[in-house]
Amino acid sequence: MRAPALLFAALLLTACAPVDEATPPSGPTAVDGVPCTKDDLTTLAKGKFTFGTDQPVYPPWYQDDDPTSGKGFESAVAYAVAEQLGYAKADVAWVRVPFNAAIQPGAKTYDANLTEFSITEERKQAVDFSAPYYTVAQAVIALKTAPVASAKSVEELRKAKIGAQVGTTSFTAAKRLVAEQDIAVYNTNDDAKAALRAGQVEALVVDLPTAFFITSAEMEDAAIVGQIPAGDGKPEQFGIVLDKGSKLTGCVSTAVEALRSRGRLAEIETQWLTTEGKAPELK
Repeated sequence: MRAPALLFAALLLTACAPVDEATPPSGPTAVDGVPCTKDDLTTLAKGKFTFGTDQPVYPPWYQDDDPTSGKGFESAVAYAVAEQLGYAKADVAWVRVPFNAAIQPGAKTYDANLTEFSITEERKQAVDFSAPYYTVAQAVIALKTAPVASAKSVEELRKAKIGAQVGTTSFTAAKRLVAEQDIAVYNTNDDAKAALRAGQVEALVVDLPTAFFITSAEMEDAAIVGQIPAGDGKPEQFGIVLDKGSKLTGCVSTAVEALRSRGRLAEIETQWLTTEGKAPELK
């Protein structure tokens, strides 16, 4: 991943504060009478909390494909959740799990997983989700020179060849465009971006923070065409994935809500997710 452009430079400069400098949790919490503390939680390894994520992982969610750094929105959220539960940064471990495998039924190699997993009823049949930690929109990007770059409506994208990462809610959102051609699917966003550069697709669907990053730091010859309307009128939200029926789910949700109530989630979002620029909504 090449160095971010100017839009993200300021964010990176302010992002150097170690996670340990965050405001300490106000105290232990409990779910159903069980304390949500390091000594009481049933994790894969006693005294450790193991997070999972995909490989590679991308900005602004992680930096330099290194989830252990605490840099990037989801890495920072993971360490904040761990801290809220009483784990020091040294108590946190990471494993890599392919995106689709992470939400399959069966035993997990992680205690919790943050890889921009949107909470859906279908996925909830196989895994648990924590309380949501981020509300996200989906967006269309295209090369600035492409005819579809000036599209103002879903109808104007109807004839375009659209691409998206397989198994993601970006792919689901792409289907809402009801394009006349089949959606092209890719294993990673890197593959999808390469296809856009090569002219194999005319536009890509990615989540909005990723769209801002791609168009400002990776593909400056691309632009955000617009946000895709929500499918059912409900906001799309990211949740931390846990094993189905995990004893940790309640405590992880409590930690997320505690971070939200004391403003820590908002601080992390401000630090790592840019809201600069405009992303019009497609009509």
